[in-house]
Amino acid sequence: MSRSKSIKGQKLPAKKLQQILLRSLSDQPKKRLNAKQLVKKLKIANSRISVDEALTTLLRDGKIRHVKDGKYRALAGDSSMSEPAEAYEGYVDLTRSGAAFIICEKLEQDVYVPAKRTMQAMQGDKVIVELGRRYGKRLEGTIKQILEHTTNRFVGRYQWSRNFSFVVPDSELIPFDIFVHPDDQGGAKEGDTVMVEVTSWPDDHRKSPGGKVIRIFDPEDRHEIKMNSILSDHGFSMDFPEHVNKEAEDLPKKITEQEISRRRDVRPVPTFTIDPKTAKDFDDAISCRTLDNGLTEVGVHIADVTHYVKPGSAMDQEAYKRSTSVYLVDRTAPMLPEMLSNELCSLRPDEDSLTFSAIFQFDNKGKVKDRWFGKTIIHSDRRFAYEEAQEVLDKKEGDHLEDLQKVAKIARMLRADRMKKGGITFETPEFQFELDEDNKPIAIHLKHRQETNLLIEDLMLLANQEVALFIAKKAKPPVPFVYRIHDLPDQTKLAEYSLFLKELGFTFDHQSPDQIRASFAKLNAAALEDENLAFAERSAVRTMAKAVYSTENIGHFGLGFDHYTHFTSPIRRYSDVMVHRILELNLAADFRAKKDDLDVRCVHISNQERKAAESERASIKFKQIEFISQYIGQTFEGYISGFIDSGIFVALRESGVEGMVSFDKLSEVYDIPENRLKAVARKSGKIYRIGDRIQVEVVEARLERAEVDFDLVE
Repeated sequence: MSRSKSIKGQKLPAKKLQQILLRSLSDQPKKRLNAKQLVKKLKIANSRISVDEALTTLLRDGKIRHVKDGKYRALAGDSSMSEPAEAYEGYVDLTRSGAAFIICEKLEQDVYVPAKRTMQAMQGDKVIVELGRRYGKRLEGTIKQILEHTTNRFVGRYQWSRNFSFVVPDSELIPFDIFVHPDDQGGAKEGDTVMVEVTSWPDDHRKSPGGKVIRIFDPEDRHEIKMNSILSDHGFSMDFPEHVNKEAEDLPKKITEQEISRRRDVRPVPTFTIDPKTAKDFDDAISCRTLDNGLTEVGVHIADVTHYVKPGSAMDQEAYKRSTSVYLVDRTAPMLPEMLSNELCSLRPDEDSLTFSAIFQFDNKGKVKDRWFGKTIIHSDRRFAYEEAQEVLDKKEGDHLEDLQKVAKIARMLRADRMKKGGITFETPEFQFELDEDNKPIAIHLKHRQETNLLIEDLMLLANQEVALFIAKKAKPPVPFVYRIHDLPDQTKLAEYSLFLKELGFTFDHQSPDQIRASFAKLNAAALEDENLAFAERSAVRTMAKAVYSTENIGHFGLGFDHYTHFTSPIRRYSDVMVHRILELNLAADFRAKKDDLDVRCVHISNQERKAAESERASIKFKQIEFISQYIGQTFEGYISGFIDSGIFVALRESGVEGMVSFDKLSEVYDIPENRLKAVARKSGKIYRIGDRIQVEVVEARLERAEVDFDLVE
């Protein structure tokens, strides 16, 4: 008590505070205390925040241990009484500063990790993070172990010295160099851009991994270097291990009569595929016919990947590892080897194909009166590109005209019903690149969705919904399953978004899920008449939670579905492979997969999906900046897409290229309100708002940093 009295009411300096806190915890080694409790116990004048910082320093120095919920205890005492610190598995999301946020399934908030406590973990790595302190809801921690590296291939510059050589990765998010033994340099010379494969990871994170050079790039081929760098940085590859390719090549190419006898034969029914012009993997087909009872039968036929890819096989393990195909501007990194994705599983015209089907019977109001799921064999009569199928509908002549008209009518009714029940539609712009023979972008086109795009989308949504509904209602307790879920929007972001819309004269009610859906429906309609609202509608996606895979079915808010899954693209998504397997087993009997195993897999495939999306965005941005670099000094029309303290972000209307107008280049000083929805000039009161149309001049395009500078044209 004497110690407590001597410091009562004092504001202690940092070092003294640490000493007093350490003594206080050591005096009562079984006690668990947080900063607030220690301030009260010691009766000192230091703030809770300063005590929290002192405790963090003691923790970092290994003098105390964190128990949970911001509470600490001394290291001394009975070891049997000690409690492990809170630790969680998660995935790394790096920032440019080198710090990281760890995304943990079991925590509502991401865990912030300062750069010096990341153990040199890379983007997407699976790690164990130990919680340190909390600032309200904000969590801070330390990476204690790297469980799984996202990639072992890197693109970088080869450098050589007298005693050793190493590769310096191009990506600023890779925190280490890779040492290369002279025997593993693969003919690389000083300054070459190479791909290096890590062959040994060190036990000590302060040391560099070792690797070997597996490819030397043409230094002039900037495009090839960048595309490979994007894929390798995110853990994807165009190539498959030799044993995986061999397993695919050894698959039987002929469909046996015995296999046909096990399936429903849909070959006599008119069947066709509708895909993009450039597609090579056709994983869905549509059949249509009128039944004797007057109902219209529509079959959604999906490539039967699980017939060829067996659980635990080399192809299955590699497909799970990748979890998704990745679509860059000029190439696809497939989930499955070409023998499967483009040949055996692809539903090519004029060939018999094995499929897993969802077959529906509709009345004349578009209502589903009956449904059937099972293995089938089909024969596609025609392969349509979206544009070709649209031309048949528009001109009312051509192959499968009546079938297309029937299916289009049903799809329109399905869409109308979905929107009536609260489905939300976001029309985000998609861009298509026209590249010359050297892969340089010569044009960027905005993709326009036609009725045939919507037709296929509506039928796929129906099949996904109905499969999820079938499994959900099959048994009690529910069968463990892989759902595609989408949570309610973030209320804080939604409140900011409603203020933004209010500035544009639109009232957005976000008090309840039903009101949110109704407001989005009104916004959809208003956006057709008002260009600023059309831009605002596209910005709505920023308020939304990310859709993920989970065994916990909370429904899909964006689609307005209580039950939803992914069944329709097993060539390019591993989630669908898992769904096919569970569905097939539950058609024959009651089958329950291990929920814990599905939970782990759902986290992995969701993480892989996120990395694939990041890869695709990086690819698009690189080509957009390469495209605009040809137009330095030229003026374009754009719209304001955001604000930061240093400037205004502007997206060009035709190409989607985004750059920044620095406030330093403007004639006035501008202030940005906390919600960052506008910038206001201090003297004149001039206001720039998100969505405003402005003219800008292209000043500079920095490819390596993915940055574009604009000047405002008054």
